[in-house]
Amino acid sequence: MIIFENSIIKLDYDPATDIVVIEYPDLHGYLLPEIKHSIDILTDTVRSYDVKRVLLDSTKTTVSVTPEESREIAVYLASALARTRVQKLARVQSLDLTVETRAKNNMQHVQQELTLPFMLQNFTQKAQALAWLQNESATDQI
Repeated sequence: MIIFENSIIKLDYDPATDIVVIEYPDLHGYLLPEIKHSIDILTDTVRSYDVKRVLLDSTKTTVSVTPEESREIAVYLASALARTRVQKLARVQSLDLTVETRAKNNMQHVQQELTLPFMLQNFTQKAQALAWLQNESATDQI
């Protein structure tokens, strides 16, 4: 069920699996303030629904901001989710190699700079990401 949607993000929540699927937004300079506001809404919604599993779908994401601006959004999102009860975050990779390279650099930066209270994993396919999110195994890797 769609629990929130605006021109930036859409949150599709499945209460049976406790997974919210988020289509990661396009990153353009003129959208950055609105993206941050949407991340705040996302965080409030995740907190309200007490969501434990998040899937970020980046397959269609385009980026026209600087690497620094992109990193700022990644840190903002990770910091916001760290203040919720999220336990697992799966990210489906972009089909654009340039976007993906930047995203991987951002993920490394986030993991070095922040102590994340949730597991974070990157996937090439949505089905793999969903399977990992649903797996209750204590042996999941960060």
